[in-house]
Amino acid sequence: MLNADARAALDELVGRDDPSILGLVLSGSEARGMATGRSDVDVFVVRDDDEGREKRATTAIDEIPISLADLEQVDRYGTGDWYFRWSFAYAQVLRDDTGGRVTDAVRRQATVDDDEQRWVLTDQDRLDGYVNFAYRSLKSHRDGRLLEARLDAAESLPWLLDVVFALAGRLRPYNKYLPWELHEHPLACPEWSAAAFLPELELMLVGDPAAVRRTFAVVDREVRAWDAAHATAVCGDLVDEWGTELEIFRSSA
Repeated sequence: MLNADARAALDELVGRDDPSILGLVLSGSEARGMATGRSDVDVFVVRDDDEGREKRATTAIDEIPISLADLEQVDRYGTGDWYFRWSFAYAQVLRDDTGGRVTDAVRRQATVDDDEQRWVLTDQDRLDGYVNFAYRSLKSHRDGRLLEARLDAAESLPWLLDVVFALAGRLRPYNKYLPWELHEHPLACPEWSAAAFLPELELMLVGDPAAVRRTFAVVDREVRAWDAAHATAVCGDLVDEWGTELEIFRSSA
């Protein structure tokens, strides 16, 4: 719940008589029902042109200037300012004086289409990178190098989460919001529900080899299902290129 100052600042901005404002987009904790008494308010202020405008911040509200053109420019994963796209996931459009262009742009920023899914999984090597670190973790665990196993298992997780959310047509959330998103916007795969997946992530953070193997089995199944749905074999072929090295995922020896 917002404190009184933050609520007053948000009400003032929404009611501000400023014809240059084309749209207002509420982001951050308040948009996702996670605000506390210490939270400020993050609002993207959309105008035709944000040249010369700087972020206006107080202890209660951050007014983040953005032009309509920049809002409509969707930087593909790994390029430009793509990392900021999740700021628009589950954001609330408080004002749209553009006939829906602001609303459409906000939705598109947080959406991963079929082409970008393939880009994330293969061209950006997120699938192969995940397999690589998971494999290294299991190999180190097998050889008694437990610290190294934990480090590689932990390092595999950003790659894993990119794969998991790309398969769902979404961007991976910021870490702060990962449990919230899994609870409030569940993924279709049952093994990636909040109840099942969050404990597995905890186990992989400490290098648990059984959790690494269980997770790999789900990823392998789901990327091949994605292949089948898109009449391709690109992800399955990528995994299969690991050849006999994959045996370590299927045996605890």
